[in-house]
Amino acid sequence: MAPSADKNLVERVFREANGPAVATLTRVFGDITLAEDAVQDAFAVALQRWVDDGVPPNPAGWIVTTARNRAIDKLRRDTRGRALHSQLGVLTPDSVDPAEITEDEAVVEDDQLRLIFTCCHPSIRVEDRIALTLRLLGGLSVEEVARSFLVGEPAMAKRLVRAKRKISDARIPYRVPGPEELPERLHSVLTVIYLIYTIGVDDPARSPLRADAIRLGRALMGLMADEPEVMGLVALLLLSEARASARYADGELVLLRHQDRSLWDRSLIEEGHALVRTCIRRNLPGPFQVQAAIQAVHCAAPSFEHTDWAQVVTLYDQLVTLLPTPVVQMNRAIAVGEHLGPEEGLAALDGLTGALDGNHSFHASRATMLSRLGRREEALVAFERAYALAQTETSRTSISTELESLR
Repeated sequence: MAPSADKNLVERVFREANGPAVATLTRVFGDITLAEDAVQDAFAVALQRWVDDGVPPNPAGWIVTTARNRAIDKLRRDTRGRALHSQLGVLTPDSVDPAEITEDEAVVEDDQLRLIFTCCHPSIRVEDRIALTLRLLGGLSVEEVARSFLVGEPAMAKRLVRAKRKISDARIPYRVPGPEELPERLHSVLTVIYLIYTIGVDDPARSPLRADAIRLGRALMGLMADEPEVMGLVALLLLSEARASARYADGELVLLRHQDRSLWDRSLIEEGHALVRTCIRRNLPGPFQVQAAIQAVHCAAPSFEHTDWAQVVTLYDQLVTLLPTPVVQMNRAIAVGEHLGPEEGLAALDGLTGALDGNHSFHASRATMLSRLGRREEALVAFERAYALAQTETSRTSISTELESLR
C-alpha cells in the first residue's frame, strides 16, 4: 500500500473505476441494481481504508473484488438471494462464476458497450436512457445527473429507479444487439458516449473518461463500420482530444482563441480529418458528422484569426437543420460574431435569451460580444450572471479571469 491518501484522491480514483466495475458486475450477476449498490458499498469501504492505508496498486481490481464480495454477501442474506442466484444470466450473455472475474481490457470494454446498449433500449424513455448511462458509466452522482438535466435530485432519483425497474421487468438482455436492432438505438448510444467525453473535458478530475469514451467509440465503429454517424462521433472525439494538452494552463481553462496550437496532437488531427473526409464522400450527413466537420475546420486553421469562419457558419447552418437546439443556435451565433462582427453575433444571441437564460455559456458569450463592442458595464453584468450560473470550478475560474480583466 502507498502512504495515506486524501478523500479527493479516493473519490477521483473511484470515479475512474466506477463505470467499468458496474459493467463487469452486471455481466457477472445479471442485476444492474445489485451491481450498482455493491460498487457503492465498495466505495464506502475504500473511503475508510484508502484514506488511512493509501490507494492500492490496482484500484479498479480492488473495487471489483470488494464489490463482488459485497454482492455475494447480499445474495446470501437476502431471502430472494437463492432465487436470484438461480436466475443469473437473465441479463448475462454467458454463465460466469463470480470468482472468475477477468480484468482483461477487451472484456471490460465489451462489458461497457453491453451496459450502454442495455441502458439505451428503445423501451426506456430517451431522457431516462441518457441519465441512467451517465449515472452507471459516467460515474456521476444522482445530484450531478439531476443538475445536468436541470431537475431536482428527488425527481432524478425516481427517474433512475424507474429506468432500472424497466430493465428488470422487461427482462431486457445485457448484450450488444444484432445488426437489425442497432440502428434504432444508435443515436442514444452515440449521445451517451459523447456526453461521457464532455464530462471528462469539463472536469479535469475526470479526464480518464475521455479515453473511455474514445475507446467505446472505436469499439462501436468496429461493430458498425458502414455507419457514417459512428465515424462522425469518433472523428469529433479525436479532433477534440487533439487539443487537450493546450486546453488548460496552470490549472485554468484556455479558450480556443488563446491556445498554443503547437501543443495540438497532429496525429489525432490527421486521423480525425481522414474520417471526416470519408463521411463527406458518403454524403449521408448527420449531426455528429457535421460537428466533426466544424472541428476539422478549427483544427486546420494555423491561428484563431485565420479560421475559415464563413465555412464554420455554413456548417452550423446545416447543423441547425439537423439538430435545432438552442445550444447549437448559440454556437452558430458565436461563429456569426467572428465572421460578421460582434454586433451581428450579439443580435443572434439575444434572440435566444428566453431559451438559454439559465445557461452560463450563453451569458459568457454575450459578455464577450458586449466587451468587444465597448459596452463595458453591460459586459460586467453578463459575466457576473455567467459566474453565478457556472457549475464547475473550472468554468468559474475562467469567468473570474475575464471579469478581473474587464474590471
